[in-house]
Amino acid sequence: MCSIEERLKATQPFPLDRKVALNIMVTEKVLAENFSELLKPYDISEEQYNVLRILRGQKGVPASLGVIQERMISKNSNTTRILDKLISKNLATRKVCPMNRRMIEVLITAEGLALLSELDESVSAHNQCFAKNLTHDELEQLNNLLEKYRRQTP
Repeated sequence: MCSIEERLKATQPFPLDRKVALNIMVTEKVLAENFSELLKPYDISEEQYNVLRILRGQKGVPASLGVIQERMISKNSNTTRILDKLISKNLATRKVCPMNRRMIEVLITAEGLALLSELDESVSAHNQCFAKNLTHDELEQLNNLLEKYRRQTP
């Protein structure tokens, strides 16, 4: 295992605050790259997977675009484009709300639920692979520290 300075081939040590931020960013990239590889055989992106999980969590209740955007991990995602791709793959459906014609209702399809069900074990194994070097207490501590760190956003 190498330090963040070694990983980034820095010529001098980073200040601790920069080291922490860089470690978080590099770790996120490593997680994302590995997760993308896991999803590649299923022809879906991380964002599409995230929307499918949001829709599954609705337990059959339609979700509006606003609800989906609010729950997305990446707030910069183009939700409409993601939904178009999921609909073209028959993983989700979209219709105009009968009570409010300006609102769109989105539901996961049986195929979308089946895909998530098929992925559940692999996703769990992916998460466990990264967590295996930490004890339960260390994972709790890391989670608490990351939440505390995130609350400090400018």
